[in-house]
Amino acid sequence: MSLTVLSRVAALLLLFVALLHASALPAVSSYEFTAYRMQQYNIQQKRHGCRGARVQAEARSADEPVLTRRCVIMKLLDFSIERYLEALRQTAAAVLILLPKNISAVHQDIIQSFMVGESEALLRDTIIPTYVVPEDEQLLFMYEEVKHAAATRASSILVRVLRSMVIASAFQILVTNTKPIKPITDNTITTLEGVLPGAGEDLPTIIITAHYDSYGLSPWLSYGADSNGSGVTILLELARLFRKLYSSTHSQPPYHLLFSLTGGGKYNFIGTKKFIEENMDHAETSLLHDNVAFVLCLDTLANGDELFLHVSRPPKPGTPQHTFVQQLELVVSSRFPWVKLGMVHKKINLGETTVAWEHERYAIRRIPGFTLSHLGDPKAELRGSILDTMLHVDLRKMKRNAIIIAESLARFMYNLSDKDSPKDIQVFKGQMEFQDSRMSTLMSLLASLPRAMQLDKEPKNALLVNSLEHELRHYLHQVHRHTFRQDKRDPELTFFDQMEQPMMMYRIKPAAFDLFLGGCIAAYLGTVYYAIQNFEYLYTKLKAAVKSKQQ
Repeated sequence: MSLTVLSRVAALLLLFVALLHASALPAVSSYEFTAYRMQQYNIQQKRHGCRGARVQAEARSADEPVLTRRCVIMKLLDFSIERYLEALRQTAAAVLILLPKNISAVHQDIIQSFMVGESEALLRDTIIPTYVVPEDEQLLFMYEEVKHAAATRASSILVRVLRSMVIASAFQILVTNTKPIKPITDNTITTLEGVLPGAGEDLPTIIITAHYDSYGLSPWLSYGADSNGSGVTILLELARLFRKLYSSTHSQPPYHLLFSLTGGGKYNFIGTKKFIEENMDHAETSLLHDNVAFVLCLDTLANGDELFLHVSRPPKPGTPQHTFVQQLELVVSSRFPWVKLGMVHKKINLGETTVAWEHERYAIRRIPGFTLSHLGDPKAELRGSILDTMLHVDLRKMKRNAIIIAESLARFMYNLSDKDSPKDIQVFKGQMEFQDSRMSTLMSLLASLPRAMQLDKEPKNALLVNSLEHELRHYLHQVHRHTFRQDKRDPELTFFDQMEQPMMMYRIKPAAFDLFLGGCIAAYLGTVYYAIQNFEYLYTKLKAAVKSKQQ
């Protein structure tokens, strides 16, 4: 080997090692962020959600053929129930879903597809940790890198090997919290109720109720705008307007009007169940003991041009609920003829452990009622999605639905069903109108905060419940706050901790890179060793080469 060749080889090796070292610098960088774990709860001893929290694995794209012991990274566009189940089948180390900051920029088909997959995933019980993370610049960079790596792996073997050894980067995902998951059994459920007393004695009672909690893939990201922020907003506005009617003896209807906001609606309406049990089984005096005309449950009413009245049994002619349905049909046909009003009949199966709608809790205790919603199917994905944001709220349609409910109630309570009463009479107009600004403010407040039941003890959530109570006290009489505690020995509902986790992302080089770098260093040292061992020979050659150039 000539000296010229050796010197060139040494120089190239030095330059290559320097470049490799420079490319390896990002390997020590890390990025910490907050990840939100998928729902985990037991209801009536049945497990739901993911039971795993710890993650320490290399990030891989969902496009990869092999996902075993890898953390699968998906954007909203990538997520589907098929891909999620494939990750579970291959025993992936974890699934990390990136949630875009601006949901309004996402196509509706993608949103609907995600909600379908989300609904299916929530029915599963898995040990594989599943997390949702709001997108940011660092996470999107990681996503693009692993996506590009997946595309490169589809190329030739030589390209894959060279890329893996020289320029490829990998990302290690780590949950820094190593504590075991613990059950939370000391859950409390808060229900608020208030009354507008009617004129007279031994009057029937109309109950208007809505649940205020939300539900989705992750509790910390469940804002529940339409389901059921809309029901709560309409209930509070009804309380404000009907208080004006009840404030004068001349317009006070012959009905007690009871308003209730219940917790635990997304978990088998456990708050409603506890509220009914306390009033029916333990309280000596209660309006639920007396003559209840019907219960009107408000659920998901901020969109659509359809209204569905969900009932456990069709109302019989001559009953209060039948008369109210007639008034509902009259108001819709005379003022909003483009709105389609339908009735959905679903019998209660006492053998089932879950109920579909809130009115079914009352029907089990033989209290007549129905649920009004723009959704015809109780299993509609919108009722339990982290994508149920203000994007799904149409304030004009929510106000229209509120007007339909208010006018129908007024016509029923003032007995405006006889032939002499004008069909187009409007009770709520002028100073009695629904206030757009108030409804918008209430809706925005409710949709700005995740209201999952697991978060009830969070300061902001406790403040929200206090605000709802204040609203009711401002308009109603005899407002009560009921806090129900579960039996710790045999809880009906059990939540688990570690729903909000610190997570770290490390940028690393793959093992092949270390081997390749080691080979380059070994070659360099070998060259230096050869030069030292053959110094005299090399010196002679160098001297001869210099002389030949001088001649």
